[in-house]
Amino acid sequence: MPPIGTKRATATSAKKSPPGTKSRRAEKVAEIEDVTLTDRAYRLLEELISTLQLPPGTVLSELTLAQRLNIGRTPIREALQRLARDGLVVVLPRRGVLVSEINLRTQLRLLETRRVLERLMAELAAERASDEECEIFAKVAEGMREAAQRSDGIEFMRLDRKLNLMISEASRNEFASRSMGLMHALSRRFWYQHYKRVADLPLAANLHSDLAAAIAQRDGKRAAAASDRLIDYIESFARKTLDD
Repeated sequence: MPPIGTKRATATSAKKSPPGTKSRRAEKVAEIEDVTLTDRAYRLLEELISTLQLPPGTVLSELTLAQRLNIGRTPIREALQRLARDGLVVVLPRRGVLVSEINLRTQLRLLETRRVLERLMAELAAERASDEECEIFAKVAEGMREAAQRSDGIEFMRLDRKLNLMISEASRNEFASRSMGLMHALSRRFWYQHYKRVADLPLAANLHSDLAAAIAQRDGKRAAAASDRLIDYIESFARKTLDD
């Protein structure tokens, strides 16, 4: 498995980076998300699993992961517990912790729920987002398109995660946010497994950008419609993997 970087740039170093660069955007996302070591461990492990650097069926060792990420075993253990709740790992008696399998039927059931919740949250976010959040939504929309132009799947997924987190926060509805948090990581992993063969990355980026832009402009009706179009595409993408 490829190594993963263990050092995160500080807020000061991020400010020194040229504006609009891929590295600064990734660092900024990390700064916002990594409130605790457990948060950092969770984010890094989720990315490793979602990008199949830790493929389905992999047996996970707390010690090995702690050494790989340069994070203590306690935050790693707590992050694995969160990943188990998200369905990305499973805990098996006498076998340990394994990366869960990827299942198309599960993905299609998940999308049924996502469609309803994402439409609601998009509308709420457009109504309730602060001025600062609207500015960030606009930047995420731009970043999505840039990542697609570079065919940068990992950066696209990072921004997708950022968009999901922002919509959850801006919607100001903790019940919808908790429910969505259990689904997005599974969807990102399914996407990464198949996107190089069956996805239209520029189209996906435009659909995500349309959603982010509608929220940035506080247009709830347009945000809801953009959310529906995005889920339509994701469902179509999922079904194409059957043919693939």
